[in-house]
Amino acid sequence: MPYEFRLPDLGEGITEAEIRKWLVKEGDVVAEHQSVLEVETDKAVAEVPSPKAGKVLKLGKEEGEIAHVGDILLVLETVEAKAAEKPAGMPAAETAKPEIPEAPQTKPEEKERESVTVMGTLPEAGEEEPVLALPAARALAKEMGFADLRKIRGSGPGGAITREDVLRHSREKTFKADEDGFGPVERVPLRGLRRTISKNMVAAQRATAFVTGMEEADVTDLWELREREKGALKKAGLHLTFLPFFIKAAQHALREFPALNAAMDDQQEEIVLKKYYNFGIAVATPEGLMVPVLKDVDKKTIMELSKEIEDLSGKARDRKIALEDLKGNSFTITNYGHFGGFFATPIINAPDTAILGTGRIAEKPWVYKNKIEIRKILHLSLTFDHRVTDGAEAAQFLTRVVQLLEDPALIFIESA
Repeated sequence: MPYEFRLPDLGEGITEAEIRKWLVKEGDVVAEHQSVLEVETDKAVAEVPSPKAGKVLKLGKEEGEIAHVGDILLVLETVEAKAAEKPAGMPAAETAKPEIPEAPQTKPEEKERESVTVMGTLPEAGEEEPVLALPAARALAKEMGFADLRKIRGSGPGGAITREDVLRHSREKTFKADEDGFGPVERVPLRGLRRTISKNMVAAQRATAFVTGMEEADVTDLWELREREKGALKKAGLHLTFLPFFIKAAQHALREFPALNAAMDDQQEEIVLKKYYNFGIAVATPEGLMVPVLKDVDKKTIMELSKEIEDLSGKARDRKIALEDLKGNSFTITNYGHFGGFFATPIINAPDTAILGTGRIAEKPWVYKNKIEIRKILHLSLTFDHRVTDGAEAAQFLTRVVQLLEDPALIFIESA
């Protein structure tokens, strides 16, 4: 009996995954634990191994489709099933050593020709020949609503339409002005990480009573400290940014204002004050924001944090970060100032009760020691859950962060 490989329970509350890429096709022979597809979950991209060896009889999902836990991913003719099909009376020596069926020995160009299928009906007398399309292209075109494939230029064998051709056509396609009533539009499917971000952001906005407070900090001394030390750290292979200092300042302030290092348990109607300091760090990737988590920031030095930020950020951008590095946050920092902009209203990263946004550092006229000077000014935005704390405490927290950043020596004096 064929073996149905279903999407397993992935843990962490994940109930679905997007089929990102198939690494095998129907007719392929796979080994046990061989990776057969890539899936994208709410957390990361991961390869899924086959639990058994055998021949792929059927793929249960197309690339781009959403699979829920329990859905069939693929159907295998396993070694055991093949052995059970051997005729009765066959010598035990032969039945004791079932073999995985060998993949057909076909030339690459023949395989491509075999995989091309006709999409559309057979032509009537005088009609044009039907359009050739690969199965994956046919499924994707149907999903995207492209009824007439003759408008898509094929680049596959014999001019067949491939999945890449459909995607290219989707990017190039614009609708007539009267389809939206105002002018040309383009429709982009909500997929992958962007789909996850969309769901999480809407859920966060609905679940919290969010308020944003803002403040400015004179970080001229911190700027000069970084300029003095970044050369030496560069020789050690480290790129020193301001982010480790922001993290340390926020961590010290959270000791005094624990309601901002917490979570709300709505079911138990309890505020969960966290006694650990794990900071989520928003990282911009080509597909959207990811939030790796720096564990135990209170126990790490500026140099250690700098190295870990660089390492986790690189893994996040490459989509090779482990699930373990994307969970367990107690507070979040988003450094949008790296891309420009002063103030913002960051959205809380559930289950946190607060998120600190750091804006651009800009030169401004500033009153310093009773004189007006040009100073380096950092712009801060704190979004907090008003169900857990009030504006007075949030303002005091920001004031304390400002104090630590304006006098960076305090960060080192107060570090454990």
